[in-house]
Amino acid sequence: MNRDLLRDLYAAVCAALLVLTAVLVGRAIQHRDGSLRVDWPPLLASWDPHVGPGTPAAVAVAAVVVVYGPSLAARLPWRPLLLAVWGAGMAWTWSLALVDGWHRGIAEQLTTRNEYLRAVGRFHDIPAALRGFTGHILIGSPDNWGAHVAGHPPGATLTFVLLDRAGLGGGGWAGTWCITVGTTAAVAVLIAVRALADESLARRAAPFLVLAPAAVWVGTSADGYFAAVAAWAVTLLALAVRGFRPGPYGFCSGLLFGLTVYLSYGLTLMAVVAGAVLLLGSSRRPLLFALAGFVVVPVLFTVSGFAWWEGYRVLVTRYYQGAGGVRPYGYWVWANLACTVLIVGPATVAGVRRAVVRPGLWPGLWPRLRSRLRGDHGDLRLCLLVLSALLALLLADLSGMSKAETERIWLPFAVWLLPACAFLTGARGWLVGQAVLALLLNHLLLTGW
Repeated sequence: MNRDLLRDLYAAVCAALLVLTAVLVGRAIQHRDGSLRVDWPPLLASWDPHVGPGTPAAVAVAAVVVVYGPSLAARLPWRPLLLAVWGAGMAWTWSLALVDGWHRGIAEQLTTRNEYLRAVGRFHDIPAALRGFTGHILIGSPDNWGAHVAGHPPGATLTFVLLDRAGLGGGGWAGTWCITVGTTAAVAVLIAVRALADESLARRAAPFLVLAPAAVWVGTSADGYFAAVAAWAVTLLALAVRGFRPGPYGFCSGLLFGLTVYLSYGLTLMAVVAGAVLLLGSSRRPLLFALAGFVVVPVLFTVSGFAWWEGYRVLVTRYYQGAGGVRPYGYWVWANLACTVLIVGPATVAGVRRAVVRPGLWPGLWPRLRSRLRGDHGDLRLCLLVLSALLALLLADLSGMSKAETERIWLPFAVWLLPACAFLTGARGWLVGQAVLALLLNHLLLTGW
């Protein structure tokens, strides 16, 4: 057996052992004192083996992508490939969601007491709701917001308010929105990898972006939608710094980065990925356009009465008033990584291993790496992009503000780890592993999203 492949398998086995340890230790802690606040640690899920209307479709999509995905990704023209990735990604995500049926799997996901749709009726006067938003974050405040509304800036809830105003109200439309938008993240990542590294790497990564286990949580949590917004912000910046319409793309990237931080406080860490993109670019001029676009969203929200910094300050207090104050940091600081293994799959673990040990990446990192990044070294550029996402994820982990539920919360970081699969050999075998993991998760567990 090839030595690199053997090391890849070792990495995948170690990741599986991490997950097993998180399950066993988590069950012991939860049985002892209930402090983890999840039924099937490390995931917010419960044990419930089942099949559903989406089962045949999910198995069929997985089989088609495994058999035909790598060859089609290699030979399809670029734009049809992007459409194929989006279409296959939607088929995979919809089918997995429908394993739980239409109501449980999609229409009711965003309507529970802690979700965004419960707050839509309180935004009949949007400026007034924004002015008073911070005053309803704390648990002891009058008419306090549900956990997800309180835990995010109002841009998240406002998305579903605007959908409702457009005549697309209710859980069915909200779920459809999250799946449709969320699955575009794969397209955005492919475009960015092509712009920053090279097209061949993007093509090799394409089937893995389709068949990611993360699809279990993209359909339908709002974090899948957040991941897509953040992904397009990064991609537009990548195009801008590589010389593609730097003004318009840079400005639009800034707008989306501004929206991103008003969808989730934690996504300020996407600045780490943006920094890597700037390093990999051939021009710094788009940064000025990006900054100009970025300030638009904060100015609009601030003028409307919501102060992001004040909202975050109050949220920290709310976080420790609820489950965040009970869940033990000593468990979640490493069990969160087990959640990440489950959303990115064994193939990504092996791919990230290859990125970390890539020849030429670490020796003489500065200035030799900098000069190589300017040359024909797409593999090193992809390594840096992947490792920037890994760094952002680790910073989120160490912050202590992401104890549990990271299988959905970290989707915006996880989608940038998936391209590391381009470094693997034996793509079909790894794709089988990705598909089997996703199918087992969705059929053995009833996930919280």
